[in-house]
Amino acid sequence: MRQHPYRVGQIVPSSNVTMETEVPAILRARETVAPERFTFHSSRMRMTHVTPEQLAAMDADSDRCAVELSDARVDVLGYACLVAIMSMGLGYHRVSEERLHGRTVENGAPAPVVTSAGALVHGLHTIGARKVALVAPYMLPLTRTVVEYLGHEGIEVLDFEALEIPDNLDVAAHDPLRLPDIADRLEHADADAVVLSACVQMPSLAAIEDAEQRLGKPVVSAAVCTVHQMLRALDLPAFAPGAGHLLSGAFADAPSGAGSAAAGA
Repeated sequence: MRQHPYRVGQIVPSSNVTMETEVPAILRARETVAPERFTFHSSRMRMTHVTPEQLAAMDADSDRCAVELSDARVDVLGYACLVAIMSMGLGYHRVSEERLHGRTVENGAPAPVVTSAGALVHGLHTIGARKVALVAPYMLPLTRTVVEYLGHEGIEVLDFEALEIPDNLDVAAHDPLRLPDIADRLEHADADAVVLSACVQMPSLAAIEDAEQRLGKPVVSAAVCTVHQMLRALDLPAFAPGAGHLLSGAFADAPSGAGSAAAGA
């Protein structure tokens, strides 16, 4: 039997206050129905405004964070900025995951790496979603970057809402209970799933299951997909109550996409 909790490392933007609440909340809920226990550890990259310039500078700092977290001998790392990865070029989540895993290996503490960008892609493929509707807090050009990135991975975005919130703390302050109404206004009838938050800084966990009931289809977020991939990277069944269809248990043993070098579908 494992003698200590699984250590979950998170690489987060300096202004992110949501990933360190939603990921623990999901895994604490899992602890009520499963024996595994988790602790949470973070390293921060400087970023206050979601602009291409700040995102690129921040991504360059992610190697330092991976080394710092591997000093703590974490069991898995999560890179918690979806648009930072997607703005670096199509398919970049594979490059980032491989490079950051390499930093942990060089530091003598190898650990799998999950990016929220790669997790969203893999989570949507896991539930068989080829067409989606999407809500994002980003300015319109960055939201279009997300749409293009998903398209390159074989996921067509039928409709989207760009909330155009430039300040990252304001993104965190957005009321998640507004999201089901926003999603319901999208053209989602032909969508296989709805991405309620394509951003790990915009809270959505409290609204996931309500949105599924209202929209009548699977609803995911970048954070929910990240937890699914973290659990699979740890070779643990990926389920947790209160986090929607992806973590319902239906995909508990789906293969992990973490660190995959394969091309998108």
